[in-house]
Amino acid sequence: QVQLVESGGGLVQPGGSLRLSCAASGFTLAHYAIGWFRQAPGKEREGVSCTYNNGGTYLDDSVKGRLTISRDNAKNTVYMQMNNLKTGDTGVYYCAAEVVGGTCEVASYDYWGQGAQVTVSS
Repeated sequence: QVQLVESGGGLVQPGGSLRLSCAASGFTLAHYAIGWFRQAPGKEREGVSCTYNNGGTYLDDSVKGRLTISRDNAKNTVYMQMNNLKTGDTGVYYCAAEVVGGTCEVASYDYWGQGAQVTVSS
């Protein structure tokens, strides 16, 4: 079964940092394009960071300079490091995978993690 399992969410004070993990099973993550999406309370799910098969990337303006994506192919896991967190970063974060990725739109992705709650509050 194809699964994406997320971990690492939690409550963080403004200015703090957090790292989300997205571990794949049932498929080789290195063969897929990966996206990270945020759904804030009462808002639509939107892309915050996506990597494409051609090596291109997308970062939402709200996270530029504060977010770093990395991966460990041996662990079949990708990570999103978030620094200098702001209240506006609060939401449920989802990792997603698609066989061929060239956009950062929700409808483009084939597989989704269960979501990880990130709450930034003092």
